[in-house]
Amino acid sequence: MNWQLVALFAVTELVLCLTPGPAVLTILSQALKHGAGRALWSIFGIIAGNTLYFVLSATSLGALLLASYELFFAIKWLGAAYLLWLGVRTFFDRTSSLAVAAAPVARGRAAGLFTHAFVVQVANPKALLFFTALLPQFVDTQRPVAVQLVVLALVSVVIEFVVQLFYACLAAQATRLALRPRFARLTNRIAGTFLIGAGVGLASLTRD
Repeated sequence: MNWQLVALFAVTELVLCLTPGPAVLTILSQALKHGAGRALWSIFGIIAGNTLYFVLSATSLGALLLASYELFFAIKWLGAAYLLWLGVRTFFDRTSSLAVAAAPVARGRAAGLFTHAFVVQVANPKALLFFTALLPQFVDTQRPVAVQLVVLALVSVVIEFVVQLFYACLAAQATRLALRPRFARLTNRIAGTFLIGAGVGLASLTRD
């Protein structure tokens, strides 16, 4: 292993994770809406999406997807439309689901949060650009590639989880006020705004 490349990758990954994007805004939205505990399922969904892209980047399929102009923009606009729809729906929701946040997570709810976050990350072409175009820069071709990809994947998962958990806990602190009925609508508007912002950001992405 070239540990200098691994360290450089870790720093790059940390900076990118800390930079607000569709994934971060989604986690903030879910933490505000459902609390930090349930936001864990969203974090797992984001990580699962990244894992999929790690696998794709290790094959020629990732390069094929990146080379397809039509597919790139189809993914981008579908993801943006999905986020905008969720954002508008959350923005105008008058109820708060924080009251049940402390209850055991129902299977459907957990699956829904996981699936939503997974779709958001998979529909984010910026992730495809990172894993297909940038990831190879941290691979030493003179050493076993498979081992390096596994190590980089583990580093990515750990950093992604810690950073997103930090954001979720930060946002969840604001939910104490949201437990009061009069703050429920305000919380939903903030969460909806995060999702709409993520959708707009996704729509503005280019391949350059």
